Amino acid sequence: MSTRAPHTDSTGVPAAPGPVATGRPAPRRSRPVIAAGAVGVVSALATLAIAELVALVVAPAASPLLAVGSLVIDLVPGWVKDVVIALFGTNDKVVLLLCLAVLVAALAVLSGVLEWRRPPWGTVILGVVGAVAVVAATTRSGATGMWASPTVAGVVVGVLVLRFGSERLRAWIGSSPISGGAGRSPETPDPSLADTAVSRRRFLVFTGATAVGALLVGVGARVANAAAAAADTARRALKLPTAATPAPAVPTGADLGIDGLSPVVTPNADFYRIDTALQVPGVDPASWSLRVFGEVEEEFELTWDELLALPMQEATVTLACVSNEVGGDLIGNALWLGYPIRELLARAKPREGADMVMSRSIDGFTAGTPLSVLQEEDRDSLLAVGMNGEPLPVEHGFPARLVVPGLYGYVSATKWVTSLEVTRFSEASAYWTDRGWSAEGPVKTQSRIDVPTNRARVSAGTVAVAGVAWAQHTGIDRVEVRVDDGGWVEARLATAISADTWVQWVFEWEATAGDHTLQVRATDADGETQGEREVAVVPNGAEGWHTIDVSVS
Repeated sequence: MSTRAPHTDSTGVPAAPGPVATGRPAPRRSRPVIAAGAVGVVSALATLAIAELVALVVAPAASPLLAVGSLVIDLVPGWVKDVVIALFGTNDKVVLLLCLAVLVAALAVLSGVLEWRRPPWGTVILGVVGAVAVVAATTRSGATGMWASPTVAGVVVGVLVLRFGSERLRAWIGSSPISGGAGRSPETPDPSLADTAVSRRRFLVFTGATAVGALLVGVGARVANAAAAAADTARRALKLPTAATPAPAVPTGADLGIDGLSPVVTPNADFYRIDTALQVPGVDPASWSLRVFGEVEEEFELTWDELLALPMQEATVTLACVSNEVGGDLIGNALWLGYPIRELLARAKPREGADMVMSRSIDGFTAGTPLSVLQEEDRDSLLAVGMNGEPLPVEHGFPARLVVPGLYGYVSATKWVTSLEVTRFSEASAYWTDRGWSAEGPVKTQSRIDVPTNRARVSAGTVAVAGVAWAQHTGIDRVEVRVDDGGWVEARLATAISADTWVQWVFEWEATAGDHTLQVRATDADGETQGEREVAVVPNGAEGWHTIDVSVS
């Protein structure tokens, strides 16, 4: 029987024994890290799923993901919001949710890797994230201490999943927290093929089953949690009353019929949406009421049925967001049905000295509107229930919202409104004024070129340059267009519906070959012409001439 000398290295020292052949490849170094990250992701899914399930019972708004998203909206500086809205427009909420999802996924992977390599640091990360979510949920408008329970329950389950998953991973890989996945110590015998297969199977079954279960529970709870679906069902079954005071018909000549030009009345599906609600509130009209209180002689509450029994009025009004850049599309024109706010205030009898009405949304948003504006007899300020001949869409404020001509939406157009508090500007401030925006927010005269679009290529000859102009509650007197810093030429105005709506315009341009710059400006009925100087949207709306470049061939 022959013997073989042990293998030695160049120094003559016996080399460490290599891995024992087992009939299957050893796990790659990257596999433990990937698997640990997967455990972290599964634990995060379990956390969110249980939190959504408990929020279904406690309060839909207590959902940690939505609560954190709403907190982010509240805390980020105004200029960040402006940049996001400028870049993504009405998709800003989707972008926020995607960013939160990426952040959650990254933290989940980190917690999984740390819990495997350096326990209990993965648990610590999950606990810190949970604490942030608890703060976000319990500081929302209308929150109670119970709003912490969805996050707490979710974190407890997430920690259990994280620990059990990490233990099963160690059993499979044969590593320990100290070795960090480098293999067993020499004193510990290698597992048999059978043991390795069983451990691997247990790990995969645990993580896979937990992930599937979390997805099913989470998605189901989120769908059930979306109260907006129930509100939309109630909305679809609703029949609006006929207006006691119908709006005048859209006049002949209001629509110039030019392709690409914004329609006179904006369809509901195309109407811009800018608000602070990460999840669209679902309000059951049967339980809705409007409270009118504050510095008034007679406080009262108005139920949904009582509101619909009042004589309704129609008005076509253009609404604009203060974040609308020069040439932007955060503006729309619609036919609204509602009850005059001045009549509600007349019933309440505001006390002398009051000068502001603080409207509050069900999600906690507030807007401060000058009392005198809401009391004007010739201004169609409405507590609106209908939009373009149908009940308000859920995302536009169902069951009721405010519509005030001539003021930017941040001080007047509160959606899902639940109260009107008569107060004073010296004693109260609203959501956006607390963040550096002006208190009163009158709409500025603006104009926009819709066709041709910026950087468009057109053929030489007669080109219709067309767009819209607005100066709500003042009206547009004229629109002028300038080509290549030449003289201003007056455009042809369509027939305006009223001073509270935008108006279409067109300029027949005899285009010549080459690159050209087109600019537009409007003059309102008071004789005020838009200035050239560019002004940012903060603190009270953008200013400047909309300018585009076109190539003519």
